[in-house]
Amino acid sequence: MAQFRFEDLEIWKMAIRISIKLFDIADTLEEQKLYRFGEQLRGAGLSLTNNIAEGSGSFTNLDFANFLKYSRRSIFECANMVYVLKLRHLLSEEEKTELWNDLEILSRSIVNFKRTLLKS
Repeated sequence: MAQFRFEDLEIWKMAIRISIKLFDIADTLEEQKLYRFGEQLRGAGLSLTNNIAEGSGSFTNLDFANFLKYSRRSIFECANMVYVLKLRHLLSEEEKTELWNDLEILSRSIVNFKRTLLKS
């Protein structure tokens, strides 16, 4: 049994996997002295998981749904950053496509979970 509610949420687990990929890219960017890119990507990636975790501690489903909205917004921030990194030749087309697919699946999953949450 999980100690915290978010540990059992598939959307949180998905977000963690994506965040780790983004952190790895951020580490590489910082090795290239692209600190701002790395910092921004790391922050957006962390926001994916933080908002799901924080929202899971809410007392109401409506409050939790608001945190899911923030997490979903971070998905779009991450997607934009991945696109910019691809344009700057800091990511390959394959890396961009994989991340965009992961982010799109997470976005749909959050929307579906939010709908279920608000029905109960």
